[in-house]
Amino acid sequence: MAITKAKKQDILAKLEGVKNDSDSIVFVSFRGLPVSDVTAMRAGLREQGVGYFVAKKTLMKRAFDGAFEGTMPELDGEIAVAYSADAIAPAQNVKTFTEKYKDNLAIVGGVFQGVYKTREEMTEIASIPSLQVLRGMFVNVINSPIQGLAVALNALAEKKSA
Repeated sequence: MAITKAKKQDILAKLEGVKNDSDSIVFVSFRGLPVSDVTAMRAGLREQGVGYFVAKKTLMKRAFDGAFEGTMPELDGEIAVAYSADAIAPAQNVKTFTEKYKDNLAIVGGVFQGVYKTREEMTEIASIPSLQVLRGMFVNVINSPIQGLAVALNALAEKKSA
């Protein structure tokens, strides 16, 4: 079905907004995904503050051409963009859904910190733990020596009292 020129301009304006306002963009291939699953995925992404937008590849190429460093990944099949102001959230959330819908959904590539990334690089970025988990890991690293000292002092106190 042909898209009117006015509709194409609206889509380009939306893609320009995505390009300018997002820290991270993930290109998502979605082939044969049922409407109910797409609706559930969009709702899940929206809850996490991640936008999801489907557009024609030619319009995506026109909007993103020359905007970022590197080479834009090959966009084959039906493509959507997942985007957010959070740098890691789009990749993490899309990866969660790709695990759920393995046969129908895949990360094709993306943009991270102003540079085009391949599928492998975006999947690697998606495996970075969330900020909350990283903070917990950091606190554990700081607490570990203190905990060891407390155990050693407790053992010494028990030895002297016995």
